[in-house]
Amino acid sequence: MTERTRALWPFVPYAVISVVHVIACFGQYAFEGWTKLLLMPLLVGAVVASLVFVPGLRVRPVPVGALTVLVIAIVFSWLGDGARWFFPMFRDELPMMLACFGIAHIAYVLLMWRGRGIAVRRLPAWSLVYVVAYLVLIALLLPHTKSLSGAVMAYGVLLAATAAMATRCGPIVGLGGALFLLSDAILAFRLFVPGTSIWTNGLVMLTYTLGQGLIAFGIVAALRRRDTTENARGAAGAGDPASPAAPLTA
Repeated sequence: MTERTRALWPFVPYAVISVVHVIACFGQYAFEGWTKLLLMPLLVGAVVASLVFVPGLRVRPVPVGALTVLVIAIVFSWLGDGARWFFPMFRDELPMMLACFGIAHIAYVLLMWRGRGIAVRRLPAWSLVYVVAYLVLIALLLPHTKSLSGAVMAYGVLLAATAAMATRCGPIVGLGGALFLLSDAILAFRLFVPGTSIWTNGLVMLTYTLGQGLIAFGIVAALRRRDTTENARGAAGAGDPASPAAPLTA
């Protein structure tokens, strides 16, 4: 079994509930609400299980900093998903949803920018397409956003930044970032533009669950590769007395 396959197994429950939830959204079934609230806890479980354990449930060294930031991003995504239930004191759930997802995007950007071993290249020139996408979206949405215009513009910057930074982290994370942006773009039209079809809810959650899952899995795979590489270098250094990494002896 390959390293990537071993990392994939903990994500199976998240994938199953994602499929169930997307079906519920397209079919407007009653279990749409509770399946939505299961998504991000399952994704956190997958991330922790994949990073902490290896086959046979042996504990492995944990990249604590990166894991913490990734969990923060997913937890605040969960709070954004359930803003209606978690923040009942607010009549309008949208400002809290934007705030929670904004924090999630800040965490993702920090992780993709500063996370050691996660980025595999510099920001490619073609990532500027997300600047264009942001400007187009804002131009289309601002006539409809009214008092939330400032919040929508700020959130859009974070969303585009996540998608752009994801291009540094390989094709899996890059695709996840693009799908996350597409999901929020569809959601924005559904929320603000009159006449947008109710069926777009299914498209929002299809792209959202795929985007979140790919970002999380891609980052986990990168961290596992980093851990494997560093362990191999450490073992090689320990076996070479002339290596700086070798333990000092009397």
